[in-house]
Amino acid sequence: MAPLTDPTLLAHFRDALQEWRCDGFVVWKRQAAEQFRGLLDAHSQRSIAKLLHEYVEAGGVIDQVRERRPEYASRHEYHFDFRLEIDGRLMYVETTLDVTSTGPVITIVSLHDV
Repeated sequence: MAPLTDPTLLAHFRDALQEWRCDGFVVWKRQAAEQFRGLLDAHSQRSIAKLLHEYVEAGGVIDQVRERRPEYASRHEYHFDFRLEIDGRLMYVETTLDVTSTGPVITIVSLHDV
């Protein structure tokens, strides 16, 4: 696990996260959405995207991790991890990044306590 330092990938994350108010830039896998419902009742999926945006803009570190799980490795070389405090809880947010013809899309794959 190493901090994400690639300026192009960081720009893609910033581009997607600055659109936190809009649908389609930060999306949730079904499993992550189910985890989210049980963990953070005071938040919406959009407010979590806003918190990720604020975290990155404040200089928070995103970890870049080579994907080794066979079910994901064929689609993504890396996944990207955020560790941030939400309502006094240290949370782990695993994401993937896809760059499409309409721009970057962050998919939240997993969300749980650290």
